[in-house]
Amino acid sequence: MIEFLIGTSLAASAGLNAWMPLFLLGLADRLLPSVVLPASWSWLSSDLALSILGGLLLLEVVADKIPALDSLNDVIQSILRPASGGIAFGAGSGAQTIAIDDPAAFFTDNAWVPVVSGIAIALVVHIAKATARVAANTVTGGLAAPVLSTAEDGASFMLAITAIVIPVVAALLLVGLVIVVVVGARRLARRRREGGAGQSAGRVHT
Repeated sequence: MIEFLIGTSLAASAGLNAWMPLFLLGLADRLLPSVVLPASWSWLSSDLALSILGGLLLLEVVADKIPALDSLNDVIQSILRPASGGIAFGAGSGAQTIAIDDPAAFFTDNAWVPVVSGIAIALVVHIAKATARVAANTVTGGLAAPVLSTAEDGASFMLAITAIVIPVVAALLLVGLVIVVVVGARRLARRRREGGAGQSAGRVHT
């Protein structure tokens, strides 16, 4: 169960920012004695991987805060975020961490299951994020992009770091994130309907 919480939180983190969980997993494997990635994912902590992931993380953090460019970035990330989610779920759920003493006991005979699970979770989160961003940009003329992006980066970081260190807290954060997304989406949809109704009334009055 703990392994699933870790994998789910890391995959959700990837749905918000493709490179955040991978970079933090690599750093944790490199710097924390209590975290050991499975042999098949140990490349994440190599100098080359950390350098590339760090650069891509910085690029996404910047691009996602620029109106119009953020929407283009979301289109490109439609493939990258789910792929990252699959890697993050597989690496995180199979790692020896503070919360997991026997990673080999998780999905021993079906190594593909955590990867597919991570892809699906990250894709759902990505679709929700991209849809909400388009709606917010429409309502605010793009002014909301930097604020929303900063909040998403913060949520991605917190989900990933707590998944590695305190999985139960990560699960609570994930539930909170779902609630915020649902409430925010409903409010944006209502504002768009009200705005559309106001424009229609104005045309009829004219």
